[in-house]
Amino acid sequence: MGVGAVLVLGAAGVGAWIYHDLDNNIHTARLDDKLGEDRPENLSPGSRNILVVGSDSRDGANSKYGGMEGDTMHSDTLMVLHIAANRKWATVVSLPRDSWVRIPACDKGDGSKSAAHHFKINEAFTIGGTGGDVAGAAACTIKTVEANTHLRIDNFMSVDFQGFKGMVNALDGIEVCPEEAIHDEKAHLDLEAGCQTIRDEKALGYVRARYSVGDGSDTGRIGRQQEFMQALAEKAKSKITSPGALYDLLQSVTKSLTTDEELDGIKPLSSLASQIKGIPKEHLTFLTVPNYPREADVATDKANVAWQYPQAADVFTALAKDREVGKKRVEADAKNLIYASSVRVRVLNGSGTEGKAAAVAARLREAGFTVTATGNAPHATRTTVTHPADLAERAAVLSSQVPGARSKADASAPAGEVTLVVGTDLKVDDMR
Repeated sequence: MGVGAVLVLGAAGVGAWIYHDLDNNIHTARLDDKLGEDRPENLSPGSRNILVVGSDSRDGANSKYGGMEGDTMHSDTLMVLHIAANRKWATVVSLPRDSWVRIPACDKGDGSKSAAHHFKINEAFTIGGTGGDVAGAAACTIKTVEANTHLRIDNFMSVDFQGFKGMVNALDGIEVCPEEAIHDEKAHLDLEAGCQTIRDEKALGYVRARYSVGDGSDTGRIGRQQEFMQALAEKAKSKITSPGALYDLLQSVTKSLTTDEELDGIKPLSSLASQIKGIPKEHLTFLTVPNYPREADVATDKANVAWQYPQAADVFTALAKDREVGKKRVEADAKNLIYASSVRVRVLNGSGTEGKAAAVAARLREAGFTVTATGNAPHATRTTVTHPADLAERAAVLSSQVPGARSKADASAPAGEVTLVVGTDLKVDDMR
């Protein structure tokens, strides 16, 4: 939804005549020093990575959508928008809200601090926003995304439910063509099959519906959201012809937005929108991070998804180095699926730090790997993964989750498992 807001700004255009009128609509999340110093390096100066959150806060008009008692902030949609340094291409990577990831320790905004743990990625927004501060929610979410993607986030923006609905209404609705009827109580949606124009609560329900549509997965919902956002931008480009209609649209967009300080204001947002508007349609790519049901690794977990490695790491590494990612290539690579649980790992401590092998093994088990044993190894400065020749692909899955690890075949390696020798260079907290 947040990317849709930016696309709409780019498609509609923003004239100087309404800069000052709309500036005060935008809310600011002042991140200040909330992100700390331990962050990924910026490997491609000039490019931009913007974390976009579709917020389904249960405050005010959104309260009817329910939620757990005491929770006020939720991230319903989470995306990373990468804009290339040459401004000739951009990629939007959706992160399913049910992604099982490591959430680092975060300030909760109420004077307390959470402990690092694994959980759904959208919990980061709730943890950081415990005290009701959007900046805190944004900071914890940025820290979580950076920790799991190793991608430096430059900017943040969020858009709420009601603002999204206002955008759709300002365009007199968006046409959708569901192949089957959708009846979803949680999304408050009853929609017949076939092409139709939707607005108000139906539009909101359409992008929120999940369990009653297709396979009931969050990835299926993400696909519908991406299609809807593209349709939103296309309609804005073709239908906004009068100053009045443009003004109504931009009022809805700006009132729904919360941004970091750098993006705070119509001028920087208009500049961002213009950059996206100038990118050819064929080079504006929407992806979903490669993933699979976590049930494959943990039989009792039927609710979450695990990111697929090394494919997920390849996507984020490419973006960090400002290399364009092709959707067809990502989808083709994702077909070579290896579950983490099928990778048998022996962890040996060559760092000289007592207990480091056990700590690394614990992190690998949390990520779904099958740890066969732990032990010691001769002193090692560099962390390495060795493997029999026939386990190269499984070794690649492991290496992609251990920062800096070198992988190599070894004829003397034990059959049926890969060996991780932990060197002095590995920081356990840097592991995904």
